Amino acid sequence: MTTPPLALIAELTHRCPLHCVYCSNPLQLRANFEELPTEVWIQVLEQAAKLGMFQVHFTGGEPLARSALNSLVSVAHSLDLYTNLITSGIGLNEKKLASLIAAGLDHLQLSFQDSDEGSADRVAGVPVHARKVALANLIHECKSLAFTVNLVVHRHNLDRLESIISFAESLGPQRIEIANVQYYGWALKNREWLLPTCEQVQRSVLIVQRAQERLKGRIKVDFVTPDYYASFPKPCMGGWGRQLMLVDPSGRVLPCHAATVIPGMDFENVREKSLSWIWEDSGSFRRFRGEDWMPEPCRSCDRRTLDFGGCRCQAFLVTGDEAATDPVCSLAPAHSLIEERISHANLSCGPDGASLPPSWTYRTQSVPSSPRSPLQAERTEGRVSDTPTS
Repeated sequence: MTTPPLALIAELTHRCPLHCVYCSNPLQLRANFEELPTEVWIQVLEQAAKLGMFQVHFTGGEPLARSALNSLVSVAHSLDLYTNLITSGIGLNEKKLASLIAAGLDHLQLSFQDSDEGSADRVAGVPVHARKVALANLIHECKSLAFTVNLVVHRHNLDRLESIISFAESLGPQRIEIANVQYYGWALKNREWLLPTCEQVQRSVLIVQRAQERLKGRIKVDFVTPDYYASFPKPCMGGWGRQLMLVDPSGRVLPCHAATVIPGMDFENVREKSLSWIWEDSGSFRRFRGEDWMPEPCRSCDRRTLDFGGCRCQAFLVTGDEAATDPVCSLAPAHSLIEERISHANLSCGPDGASLPPSWTYRTQSVPSSPRSPLQAERTEGRVSDTPTS
């Protein structure tokens, strides 16, 4: 029997008021009318607890866009699941925060785009930074709620990393996560403008190490290294189908956020199959579980039980072969593709002399909120996009 998963990632919706250029949501976002109804989400939570999961991470899009969020937190709490809300904070106020805590919310992760308001708002595509800061002060006052500040770093803000950490520290969290952009979804479309230089990465490692030492015992500082500069791949999501299950807004069950980019794979839906069956028996979760699928050099590598061959989605996005060794690995046959990207990043203009590029691709939900007739589709054809411009 397969070891039970540790946690459920519940993508309640793809709706979001932000348009972040590095959003990890898929390019083909799920429409409002495709979203699972609340009663099905409750069944999912019950199945997750029965399967032996310990945690549920409510995320999106922006999970606060779901009016039933309080009810879902309450149900999860009653099932003894540790509840975590991953949010931009937009849609949250003092009353809503109090009601979520009363429902049993254990932890809240609040995301920031930068410490500098102008830069943060440009990356988000909307002016929200000041509201987030005010909200962080409210969260800090809630002593019963564990609080993480998440800051995404990239080429255009890594030179401010020291001030970014100081800013995060001033918000009073128990944990700070400094996360380098991971190149999936919308971030992949903006990779040319987001990938940092080697000098930036090396300097950032030292800055984080000093912050970790300075804040030891007060604030935990975690650092997500950029994949492209790693010598070996990370065990993505703890390994394919080994630790986590993600349910997207429409009910598809995935081993990771980006799995739908892999062609030819059928992912089961909770409307039709139970989480237990999907975890134990589905072809999608078993496809890259274990070692039988591994090519060389993974198959004979001592690290195969540590990184499990790396990320399948990244392998496909870079090499076109989802079964290839993750190309970020220095031993991978296709590692030269990563080296080419790094070389390009280090030859191009550094962030000190660069303005924001004229061709940011902002996240936008260009899908209908309900099914449209052919006539409705025709009427909207040619309408100007509401995608932010740089």
